[in-house]
Amino acid sequence: MNGPNAQAARYFGAIEDALGGLESFLADAQSPLYRHQLVGQVVTPYVDRLMQTFACWRNRIGFTESFRILRAESGFPAFQNVLELDNDRKKAKSRLESLPSGDELRREMVDFILRQKAFPKALQARMAERAYLETIERGAVFSPFVLPQTVRVSVNPKTRRPYYVVHWGLFDGSQSLPMVYMATIEDSSRELCDMLVLPNGKMNPKITVPLPVEGLLNPDLAHRFDDFAEKNSAYSLTPATIAGNLDQDFETLHPKRLQRFVLGPFYSAGVTEHNNTVTEILAKVRKPENAWMLTWTIQEIAATGERAAERGLWRSTPARQEFHIDTSDLEAARQGVSFYEKHALVPHDAYQALFASGDAETVFGGFKVHVISGNQITSGV
Repeated sequence: MNGPNAQAARYFGAIEDALGGLESFLADAQSPLYRHQLVGQVVTPYVDRLMQTFACWRNRIGFTESFRILRAESGFPAFQNVLELDNDRKKAKSRLESLPSGDELRREMVDFILRQKAFPKALQARMAERAYLETIERGAVFSPFVLPQTVRVSVNPKTRRPYYVVHWGLFDGSQSLPMVYMATIEDSSRELCDMLVLPNGKMNPKITVPLPVEGLLNPDLAHRFDDFAEKNSAYSLTPATIAGNLDQDFETLHPKRLQRFVLGPFYSAGVTEHNNTVTEILAKVRKPENAWMLTWTIQEIAATGERAAERGLWRSTPARQEFHIDTSDLEAARQGVSFYEKHALVPHDAYQALFASGDAETVFGGFKVHVISGNQITSGV
């Protein structure tokens, strides 16, 4: 196999290995992300969504040519592919009903080969379309916007407010980067405080919350919060801007921490072209299937205090958060964060090639590096 087909097979094989490696890293009890503020536990289902999405796309290229990868940018498929997949998901059931069954298609393919002594390309395309639609129906994919979900509820004994840990996902259209958001939010709504918090500042043990809860736990604000998350999660907005907008738009919601997990860029030899040094070195890796590198960034903005609400005769001001940005770190200031980490996951063969080239310091400067070899991942190399 050569040409576009070989390139596509190499790309899909590499991204599936990379996402599988990332999932193993997140699930590893020794991984810092496994313990760090629920990041590993929250991000893993989104990695599952991405793996399901790429399985769909792999089938899709068997019956359509409209598939594009941003070679010189994120290394992920163009956003148009995400939109098309989401649209196909909504029509999958009716389209499947219009196609012959898998068994019927296989019988037709065998019959065609025996009679025509040729490969049944048209039937293969229909089989690929059926596999594509069945894969969409089987599991969740990474759609343009994945609705928020509440995964933890507790009480801050100091403020005597309940707080939620909420997460959601967005596939950014301008950068073609999948992202996961996680927010810790206190709620001063009177009804929720009365229901969930005892006078001593502890969680009411009589209230059982069946987690996870779809959307924000507060039902009066859940739909507004969904709309806010969809409109305020673009990559072009800094975490400080998003947290500030949330603080301004909801009088009774108080964001204490906002984290953003940005997956990418992804580098694959022979496919992506967004870093000449990395591209040239990966091209020299002995096994082509190991010639890739996946990077991600974790950003966090945290509130260090709160300006108390002011109640006056003529004017009232709600409580407002004071967010910390590390202005001593120019990169943190540029990103609008209190804290950030850059990570890179790379196969052992590719890491050896980068190290042998003498460019490892340049390529991995500022990154926490994780090297994968088989089922083993070594961090901090």
